[in-house]
Order: sequence, then C-alpha cells, then structure tokens
Amino acid sequence: MPGLRRMFVTLGKTKAWAAVGRTLAPVDRWLVRLTGGKVGVGTAVGLRTLLLTTVGRTSGQKRQVPLLYIERDGGYVVIGSNWGGERHPAWSSNLLAEPGAVITVRGRQVAVRGRLLTGAERRQTWNAVASYWPAYDTYAERADGRKIRVFLLEPVRH
Repeated sequence: MPGLRRMFVTLGKTKAWAAVGRTLAPVDRWLVRLTGGKVGVGTAVGLRTLLLTTVGRTSGQKRQVPLLYIERDGGYVVIGSNWGGERHPAWSSNLLAEPGAVITVRGRQVAVRGRLLTGAERRQTWNAVASYWPAYDTYAERADGRKIRVFLLEPVRH
C-alpha cells in the first residue's frame, strides 16, 4: 500500500487529479455514507477519510462531504482546499455559519464543533496536514491568493 499511496500523493498535486476528484466526489460521498465512514476513495489508498455533515447556511438542509483528515489535540483537522480552486468550499462556509456538525468516522458518528484555526495554531497544523497529504501545498499555491481554511472539529462532550 505505501507505493500506491505514494503514487496518489504525486497524482494529487495535478490539476487533472483535481478534476477527477471533483467528478468522483458524489461516488465517494455515497460510498463513505454506505459504509459508515469505513470505505471511500481515500481509504482505498490508505488515506483517512471522514464524512462531514453540516447544515446549509441558506437552505437549512443537511449537506455531506467526504474529507481527508488528521487527528490532533483530541479532534479532527479538515482542510477547505477545494482542490486549489479560487473559492472556499461550501461546507467550510456552512461550518462558519453553524459550527455544530456531525462526522462519521471509522463506522461511528460523532457530534463535533468546528473551529477555524488562525495564526500560529493554523501554521503548525497546516505543516502537519501537508506532511500527511503534500498536495495541500500545491492547492494553496493554486488558490490564487485565497487563504485555505483549516478547521479543528472538536468532539462535543454530552
């Protein structure tokens, strides 16, 4: 698997991969939802994937998106890269408007509260995430001045 993951890390930096990723996103979302977060396009190549469910800021409807993540400080870090596109992904704006969300990770649902990271905390976290998925640095270059959002999804203790 390490060789396959290395290949995907290299492919992940290309514009072609971004186009493929956008096209596969609905299939990935279906697969991650169907398997309770256990299987997705990312997990097939050894990457950690979760399913984030937010509330649409204008529609009020539940919206789901599969995302790569790393664990940090008892939570889950996700990146609003939008494949290096010029706009922030809708899920990140939804999370800013309503930080309460649910993730499905490794077969279980977890209520979380999203917190946008800034300053030194963002820089440190970005470095950790970019070492996990180096394509994020490429996406940041491609984002044309847009500062990619970095969130820590912290579990809500009942």
